[in-house]
Amino acid sequence: MAKAKKQENETQGFTKYIRWFWWLFLSGVFAVIFIFLLASWGAFGEMPDHTVLENPKTNLATEIISSDGKTLGKFYFDDNRTPVGFDQLPQNLVDALVATEDARFFDHSGIDARGTLRAIVKLGAGGGASTISQQLAKQLFHGEGSKNIVERVLQKAKEWIIAIRLERQYTKEEIIAQYFNIYDFGNNADGIRSASRIYFNKEPEALDLKESAMLVGMFKNSSLYNPRPGKNPVGVKNRRNVVLQQMYKYDYISEAVKDSLQKTELDLNYTPETHSQGIATYFREYLRDFMKKWIKENPKPDGEKWSLYNDGLKIYTTIDSRMQKYAEDAVAQHMPRLQAEFFHQNTPDRNPTAPFLDLEKDEITNLMNRSMRRSERWRHMKYDLKKSNKEIEDSFYKPTQMEVFAWVDGKPTEIDTIMKPIDSMRYYKSFLRTGMMSMDPHTGHVKAWVGGMNYKHFQYDMVKQGKRQIGSTFKPLVYTAAIDQLHYSPCDEFPDVPYCIEANKYGNPEEWCPKNSTPDYGGTRSLKNALANSVNTITAQLIDKVGPQTVADLAQRLGIESDIPAVPSIALGTPDISVYEMVGAYSTFANQGVYTKPVMVTTIEDKNGTILYQFKPETRDVLSEETAYVTVKLMQGVTEGGSGTRLRTVGYDKWRAEYREVITGYPYQFTNPIAGKTGTTQNQSDGWFMGMVPNLVTGVWVGAEDRAAHFASITYGQGASMALPIWGVYMKNCYADTDLNISKEDFIAPKELTINIDCSVKDDDDNASDDTPNTEETLDDLDF
Repeated sequence: MAKAKKQENETQGFTKYIRWFWWLFLSGVFAVIFIFLLASWGAFGEMPDHTVLENPKTNLATEIISSDGKTLGKFYFDDNRTPVGFDQLPQNLVDALVATEDARFFDHSGIDARGTLRAIVKLGAGGGASTISQQLAKQLFHGEGSKNIVERVLQKAKEWIIAIRLERQYTKEEIIAQYFNIYDFGNNADGIRSASRIYFNKEPEALDLKESAMLVGMFKNSSLYNPRPGKNPVGVKNRRNVVLQQMYKYDYISEAVKDSLQKTELDLNYTPETHSQGIATYFREYLRDFMKKWIKENPKPDGEKWSLYNDGLKIYTTIDSRMQKYAEDAVAQHMPRLQAEFFHQNTPDRNPTAPFLDLEKDEITNLMNRSMRRSERWRHMKYDLKKSNKEIEDSFYKPTQMEVFAWVDGKPTEIDTIMKPIDSMRYYKSFLRTGMMSMDPHTGHVKAWVGGMNYKHFQYDMVKQGKRQIGSTFKPLVYTAAIDQLHYSPCDEFPDVPYCIEANKYGNPEEWCPKNSTPDYGGTRSLKNALANSVNTITAQLIDKVGPQTVADLAQRLGIESDIPAVPSIALGTPDISVYEMVGAYSTFANQGVYTKPVMVTTIEDKNGTILYQFKPETRDVLSEETAYVTVKLMQGVTEGGSGTRLRTVGYDKWRAEYREVITGYPYQFTNPIAGKTGTTQNQSDGWFMGMVPNLVTGVWVGAEDRAAHFASITYGQGASMALPIWGVYMKNCYADTDLNISKEDFIAPKELTINIDCSVKDDDDNASDDTPNTEETLDDLDF
């Protein structure tokens, strides 16, 4: 009896434990369910609804796109992200992701039950259980998990619910694409497109297997597995090999492929994407200002302002990435050689006031003091740090660690050094700078824009911001006015004699008597010969006949907005004008007398492809077709028998060797029609060349920041030596790229031509032939 009673009690006790077990188990199940319900109701924090899931909030960089479909750069603050679709991802990239992060991705609905159970049983020792969908949910909506166990559990619940909702909202392919687009790969590589461009300099669809494996390996920890040169190459390579092993494990690749690729190096092509690096940096900065103005004037439909850095705008520009590269390459080829000669002539032994010429010591001190007060260092200390003028001035004389720009072996280089800021300012003033712009005269589309040699160290844009005296490149405008008003022919002759315009005739207080570079006066010259050889006295005769106001008005109609005083001296190029303005003006001649305002932006779209802006051409008739054509023919004489003949082949085997080292690339051997004009200002401070073919007009300026820094002689200081070689190298590369279709044809003649342009018979009788240098751009210093 007692035994039976005991057995009954034991049975009741066991039943009690069973009930407790099931009660606890079901309570746990209901608790988990309740936690998930609370999470879905937003009890643990706001949960995204279906509208947010359809349009998750991510910062998207604004993309700058060239006319040939290449990305020139981006505008962004923190997120350099440009999304791509699943169809732009190579299969090997998708396979690498699935094999490494979520092998059963295509079989579950957001939660991998098998993986979750494995993680619970092994307490995470066998790997995590987060699916790609869960990782995307974490990236999109709540970021890194908390270290607090309770908060981590609650975040995990939210993550599961969001993952399930994402699976319902999107296809598997869309989830993969979003995951690649959202991830931060480090070094401003936000999203797969930026990562592939920065680490391998290619678009995602061009990634090969081992490149894809490296990028997928970074999902584990992009800070630890940072491919940036000098960071963790061994760790990155080992992690990449783990991805390849996973791809072999799940039969995406063979063992032979795995073994061979694991032995290879990373083979990075590290190409940082920053605002001061890459292609078309000066143009991008111009575009930033353009966009700020556009955004101010064009709000969103709801009245809010567009964000240049976060709204994922797409700006379609006229810049051709190929021509932009050729332009930058031409600058990089010519400028270090020219700079080397400038340094050679301006050593302290040869020039105690280097880099300045013709200045006394007190003048140099005043110049440096003015520059000091215009510097960014002064502005920062004065207005941000509230320092006194004395404290700021003292700081310029204290040695400081800095990076300075230098040409080393013909390449732009940064050198770490210790230097007084005042000395670095003087050092930078010794550098020659350049501005270059190239434009289709018929459409106004700007094809290349080079505002300087290196944006990081020389941020002042010499295409549109900078304005310099233009010298003889202004003379064609004087000739044009004479042709237009007086119907002059290139064959008309003028006496080659000294010429003066009396005082007060055009408001000029003194008599104006310009001189030629060489005083070999006598006989007559045709207008063709006079322009080709840049004869000042004949240009003075022309402006006296048409009047300075006529020329100034013509300049304004040709798109020159800078101040052009109506005085006789403008005939020789005394006004300060930008490269941008000069290219626009010259394009009118190549476009049969029609001025077309330069265009840089064709279309602006939002992230969904909706067009927000489309440019409208701005044109106006300025000259008759005949006047424009005759002017072009006059400027062809410059490249056939004047200062621009260096573009041809005649006689260049006789030039001395040391000169050729500076202007390497000669002869250019151009045989096609080219119209142009060189320009050199007083003391060789500015060198210009404006060159035209029927469908491309390009202007180049070279000079130092201060006019007191210049070559001592005309040999190197003329436009034909400083600027023309850049044009020549650029055009050679453009012609070599036949896809660009740069014209080699003659300029289009008007149907009716009443002005005689054939001076072949008359030229035989000229006292000074077209190929006799007799100007500011003389070649007398060369050994022929």
